[in-house]
Amino acid sequence: MTDADLPPPTASLLIIGDEILSGRTQDANLKYLGERCAALGIHLAECRVVPDVPDAIVEALNALRLRYTYVFTTGGIGPTHDDITTACVARAFGRNVIRHPVAVEKLVAYYGHMPNEARLKMAETPDGPDVSLIENRATAAPGFRIENVYVMAGIPSIARAMFEAVVPSLRGGDPVYSNHVDGEVREGDIAAELTDIQNRYAHVSIGSYPFMREGSPCVSIVARATDKIAIARALEEVAGVMRAKGASPVLGTLL
Repeated sequence: MTDADLPPPTASLLIIGDEILSGRTQDANLKYLGERCAALGIHLAECRVVPDVPDAIVEALNALRLRYTYVFTTGGIGPTHDDITTACVARAFGRNVIRHPVAVEKLVAYYGHMPNEARLKMAETPDGPDVSLIENRATAAPGFRIENVYVMAGIPSIARAMFEAVVPSLRGGDPVYSNHVDGEVREGDIAAELTDIQNRYAHVSIGSYPFMREGSPCVSIVARATDKIAIARALEEVAGVMRAKGASPVLGTLL
């Protein structure tokens, strides 16, 4: 069986950290991974945010790794007491936690011959020959991969670098494109027509996003698909509906 015979790859993102749920830190990794996965032809189908609670992390990880081709986790692999992701991943897979010898070498080389215990914690991974390190060119503290789970840092710049490091190992599909059309119309006034258009373009994902412009109700209709022509045709029909309602629709740029 070749990659062409396999179903399109799917993915989920598991964001780990009390600081995200408290609102203290605003997550920036979802937007990046969503855009990159779309460009790679990987459907990012779900995102979960869980606290620094072992049972919650293990439960979410076990559910996601059985459901999707890939699971990306961000957060919780630093040097402090609340960085518990590695231990939770090991527990989810029924593994022990070890200090990966290659990771230790990288950290010793980066921090000198006397790295403290906190920093060496960042060399921990689950045991097993199938565990591989994810390169971190920023600080040398690596992430790791175990089966279909990719464990990455939460700091956006490092998470992005780690993700790009694993891109060559990912199975992609047809890139997903998107475009939108905006018009000065209430979404409720075009809802019936949108349903008809969606039914005719079943392989195009059509979303409706209302907003206000200078106090007037507007709506942005976004179409996503691997077929550029289908996107263009669907949005042209949407624009026609908007014109019939008295709006002057503005088409966006294909991304």
